Amino acid sequence: MQPETTAPAVTAQGGDPTRIHNIGYRSYDGQRLGRGYIRRSLFVQSLRGAYGLGRSAKSKVLPMLLFAVMCATATIIVAVTIYAKFKKPLVDYTEYAMIMQAVIGLYLASQAPQAVSRDLRFRTMALYFSRPMERVDYVLAKFAAMASALFILTGAPVLILYIGALLAELDFAEQTKGFAQGMVSVALLSVLFAGIGLVVAALTPRRGFGVASVIAVFTIPYGAVSTIQAIAVSQDNDTAAGWLGLFSPVSLIDGVQSTFLGADSRFPGGATPPGTLAGVVYLAVVLGLIVGSYGLLMRRYRKVGL
Repeated sequence: MQPETTAPAVTAQGGDPTRIHNIGYRSYDGQRLGRGYIRRSLFVQSLRGAYGLGRSAKSKVLPMLLFAVMCATATIIVAVTIYAKFKKPLVDYTEYAMIMQAVIGLYLASQAPQAVSRDLRFRTMALYFSRPMERVDYVLAKFAAMASALFILTGAPVLILYIGALLAELDFAEQTKGFAQGMVSVALLSVLFAGIGLVVAALTPRRGFGVASVIAVFTIPYGAVSTIQAIAVSQDNDTAAGWLGLFSPVSLIDGVQSTFLGADSRFPGGATPPGTLAGVVYLAVVLGLIVGSYGLLMRRYRKVGL
């Protein structure tokens, strides 16, 4: 802001000159970047925040540690494969995320509340929506950032496994196909987990409650489903065991990739979704949960920031 005009000097009775300034405001004539720029900026800020970038050193410890665990484990697998001269990778590309699901769940539980609960707790939503920004922009940016953060977490070790397989001089075409299947699998997992995690975290402004709730949503159904599946398999009811996978986010991804991506099922007893039709149902449920998560987030943010 710069003064537009300055009134002439006035001499008071005591002889002291007094200058009166008329401070005006000039209108902004620059480029208005609009909602798209705001949405991208919020996406980048949220993605960086998911790994503690731009935040305190304490905030970087857990996400960076979990990322290191994911990559270090893949590196060890690669080293063993090369040293022992195995003819195929020790772990399939589609299998790695299933093995490391505890680390992925812990990462999501720690970062999903950080992405949304803080804004609710400190009542900053009104500040977001005071700009030319709609609720759909906020939800899309947060959803995309969380999914991208999870994709980095799960995709980086899959890339390490692929590079290691090429260094071990395994069949290029076969490994490239497996790598592509693995990346599709972790992309689907990332979007599904991000949606569910954000919905749960957005229900409470308390970060601690959000962390506990996200852990519960992913661990309790998986444990219950795995237990019941094991019982069904022990009674030679593999069909029931295959359908039971619909009731856990982790087993949903397992069912989709075992049907469409050539992955080996990690259901108890080697049970799988009973046929292609069941696989289609698994995929439909996954897509439905993703769309439903987006819808629930939109509904949640219609009620805040007013």
